[in-house]
Amino acid sequence: MSVPNTLAQYLADRDIAYDVVAHPHSETALGSATAASVTADRVVKALKGGDGFILALLPASRRIHFEELRQLLGDNVDIAGEEQVETLFIDCDPGAVPAFAAAYGLNVVVDDSLAEERELYLESGEPPTSSTSAGVIFAS
Repeated sequence: MSVPNTLAQYLADRDIAYDVVAHPHSETALGSATAASVTADRVVKALKGGDGFILALLPASRRIHFEELRQLLGDNVDIAGEEQVETLFIDCDPGAVPAFAAAYGLNVVVDDSLAEERELYLESGEPPTSSTSAGVIFAS
């Protein structure tokens, strides 16, 4: 169980402490919450889209309101295709989107409700050689 090299280096360079939580592979952030025994309000899911790509971070228990996001960021906001995701996150499992935009040189928008949580669980975008999925927990 590990996190992708890009993310591990990013966190190490900034001396950011975290805990790794292994869980069976899941296809969704909500599935990861269940698999990792973490409440859905604390699990951050990442969505991708826009010009030059952005990540939108919101609790797994919520749905993104694309119309509101497009009003804020422009009409080009949408979900990126699998090939685009694989190009952006080359050291991650195909289709995996780590919730760490800055580690990959991307901009991010964050749901205000996440500021209220004392602990957040973020998918790490497990490396392709990993046999389990992993997320990391940060405490404020």
